[in-house]
Amino acid sequence: MEQLCNWKGFTIMQGSIQRDHVHLYLSVPPKYSPSDVMRILKGKSAERIMRKHKELNKRYRGMHMWARGYFVSTVGIDEGTIKKYIAEQEAEEIKEEQQRLWK
Repeated sequence: MEQLCNWKGFTIMQGSIQRDHVHLYLSVPPKYSPSDVMRILKGKSAERIMRKHKELNKRYRGMHMWARGYFVSTVGIDEGTIKKYIAEQEAEEIKEEQQRLWK
């Protein structure tokens, strides 16, 4: 799962893999919708598991590895955090510009 997340630029903030389900707290680039994330994670992880454990192909042929449903929720950021981020980005841009001028 970690390789898959890294491949797509998802960051696993916290995770727990149980016998019959998975909990993931992810940071995901804004270009991906929650449904995109689930489609990618479920689809690609199923492919990799089936490739690694070929005996499962016969046993589960024509079936889905993951249940159709899932739960997704988004975590918001407060205004202070956004303002701080913008200020830090602006300061970083000024610093980079000054470094270019002195080269």
